[in-house]
Amino acid sequence: MQSTAEQSASGAQSIDRAATLLLLVGRAGVGGARLSDLVEQCDLSKPTVRRMLLALERAGLLDQDEVTRRYHLGPETYVLGTLASSRFGLHPIAIRSLVRLSQLSGDTAFLSIAHDVYSICLHREEGTYPIRVHALHAGDRHPLGIGAGSLALLAALDDAAMESVLEANQQVLRERYPQFTPERLRSLVAGTRSRGYSVNPGLLLTGSWGMGAVVRGEDGRVVGAISIAAVESRLTPERQKELAPLLLKEVEWIEKRLVEVGRNHSK
Repeated sequence: MQSTAEQSASGAQSIDRAATLLLLVGRAGVGGARLSDLVEQCDLSKPTVRRMLLALERAGLLDQDEVTRRYHLGPETYVLGTLASSRFGLHPIAIRSLVRLSQLSGDTAFLSIAHDVYSICLHREEGTYPIRVHALHAGDRHPLGIGAGSLALLAALDDAAMESVLEANQQVLRERYPQFTPERLRSLVAGTRSRGYSVNPGLLLTGSWGMGAVVRGEDGRVVGAISIAAVESRLTPERQKELAPLLLKEVEWIEKRLVEVGRNHSK
């Protein structure tokens, strides 16, 4: 029978091993991590690694792809990341812009980020207009291209990366989002790149239109997207031209603040 000290040491060792697995999966990138590679890197038995991976899955910290059987970071890691961002990062900076957008437009503003081939909504700031028809809530996840912010994120990829995303999502698009055919998404991407911002013409939810634009970090890489959603009658072509400068002005403000914060943290 183990003593209290031995039990404590054993528990700490298990936590260390689980944390190591979580880090290894995260560092594997968008391709995910194979069980065999994790076993080799951890120098643990296969049953032990599998047992820990299952525990991390149950906690929502990992996901296993049903087709490839590879492991990816799970949704709860993004919840933790969002909480951590209260100290630094995109989320707390962007909220001020979302508040301004919702107040100036009267419509609802969103912050989204890309994760693998999906986009995740981090924040929703309600506007004052009394009629709202929105399909997006904080924590929701959709394939890249589904929704205004998500479409802006997809359009920011190069053509090869975009086609890879469309291929990876082809089954879920066909089964759950049949209105978003690859051809339609390519057309929407072309329009987004031409204008400098995306327009979702009520494809996700009838009557709910949106506009979005990506935000880039100090190194020029895309870190997220902000968007505005409104009922169709409030996003006519004329009003889109009125809202676009507001949207892009807030993108510029967020990007400048990210640079300032990055420089302060590097001191």
